[in-house]
Amino acid sequence: MSSHPRDRYDEVSHPAAEQAFADAMGGGRLHHGWMLCGPEGVGKAGFAYRAARRLLGAAADPARGPLGSAPEDPTNRLIAAQSHPDLMVLERVTEGSKARRTISVDQARELPGFFAKSPSRAQWRVAIVDSADDLNVNAANALLKILEEPPERGVLFLVAHSPGRLLPTIRSRCRRLTFPAWPVARLTDLVQARMGLDEDQARAAAEAAGGSPGRALALAGNEVAELDVLVRDWVERGPADMKAVIAAAESFRRAEAAPRFELLLDRLAAAARGRALEGGAGAEAWADLWSRIQSRSEQTAGLNLDRPDVLFSLMAELERVRRSAAC
Repeated sequence: MSSHPRDRYDEVSHPAAEQAFADAMGGGRLHHGWMLCGPEGVGKAGFAYRAARRLLGAAADPARGPLGSAPEDPTNRLIAAQSHPDLMVLERVTEGSKARRTISVDQARELPGFFAKSPSRAQWRVAIVDSADDLNVNAANALLKILEEPPERGVLFLVAHSPGRLLPTIRSRCRRLTFPAWPVARLTDLVQARMGLDEDQARAAAEAAGGSPGRALALAGNEVAELDVLVRDWVERGPADMKAVIAAAESFRRAEAAPRFELLLDRLAAAARGRALEGGAGAEAWADLWSRIQSRSEQTAGLNLDRPDVLFSLMAELERVRRSAAC
C-alpha cells in the first residue's frame, strides 16, 4: 500500500459512497461540507483525494471506480506534487521526525483566504482536513466559520474517525458519508492478494485489524512472520530470555500497540491449537491453553486489561503446559 492516500488510484474501498458523491456532483446537488465518518484506516482520506481529483478537473476513468481517474492526468500530477493551486490540505505538521499532536488554529485560519479566491484552474476550490479529530478547539471554531458562510465554489472534506467528538454545529452543517469497517473475510482476501500470505496468516492480520484495510496490510507486512517466529520459540523452548519477554511486554503498553498485541495472542492461540491437534499426552493441556488464550484476548479488549500483565500471566501458563506435556 502506498504511503499516502493522494498516491492511490486503484483502491475503491466503498463503491456506494463513491457513487453517492458522483451522483451529487453530476446532478448539481453538491453540498459544501462532507464529513467522512468511520474507523481509522478504512479509506476515508483516499475517498477525499479521489473526489478532489474529479472536482479539480481530472478526467473520469470508470475502470477505476465511480470516482476513478488516471495517475498520468495533468490535474493528478499537480495534486501528487502537492502543487495544485485549488487544493488545500490541513494535516498535522511534521517537525523533524515527529508530528504535532493537533492541527493548529493558524493552519485553520488559512481556509477563509483560500476559499475567498476564485478557482484558478478548475471549477471548484477544495480543502481536505485529515483528520478533523486533530483540530484543536480554536482550529475547530475557525473551520466552523467556513461552514456557516459556505464559499460559492468551494467544497470541504472532513475526515472524521470519531465524529461524536466534533462540535455539534460542525456535524450539523455537513453531509455525512459513513465508511463501515471491512468484514474479516474481505480483509483476509485483500491481505492474501497483496501480501501473498497463506489463509491462516492473512486471517490473523485481518482479525487484529479492527476492520481497517490499511492496518491489516501494515500488520501483515512483517508482523505476522515476526510474531510467528517469536511464538514458535516460546512454544518450543519456553520464554528463556526473560529480558526479551519483559521488553516485548512493555512494547504492548502503548495504546497504539493494541492491534499487534491482539495479533500476538491470535498467533499464540493458533500455536496451542496446533499442538492440541497433534494429539498425545499433552493434547488436553494444550487445548485448555488454547481456550484460555482466546478468553483472555476477549477480556483484554472488552475490559481494557493491562496488556503486559496479561502476557506475563500467559507466559506462566504456557510454561506449565510445556512442562506437563514433557512429562
